[in-house]
Amino acid sequence: MALFFDVAWLDERLDERGLSRATLAAVCGLAEAEIALVFKDQRELKPREVALFAELLGATPAEVADHAGVSTRAPATDPLEARLKALEARVATLEAVLLAAPELSRSD
Repeated sequence: MALFFDVAWLDERLDERGLSRATLAAVCGLAEAEIALVFKDQRELKPREVALFAELLGATPAEVADHAGVSTRAPATDPLEARLKALEARVATLEAVLLAAPELSRSD
């Protein structure tokens, strides 16, 4: 079980995004009673839930894990997923360059 759960930090992040604990529960596939146990520091977050919290709150998984308790682990990084995201970012950059310079995108 986590030794410290930073309720204020998580509630502030939810408020900033106009979200509720119920939304957080739904995204994680948890019952509202389960999310209440998390916020009362009576249930530890699983790595998958840490990742979902992070995505919803606009934070890193490590940041969420730090605020979710001492023993909460951030999910392991999937190297294939990281590589795919890096490639997608590169493609998006190339597309933006081509759109900004139409003379480069013509194939006359």
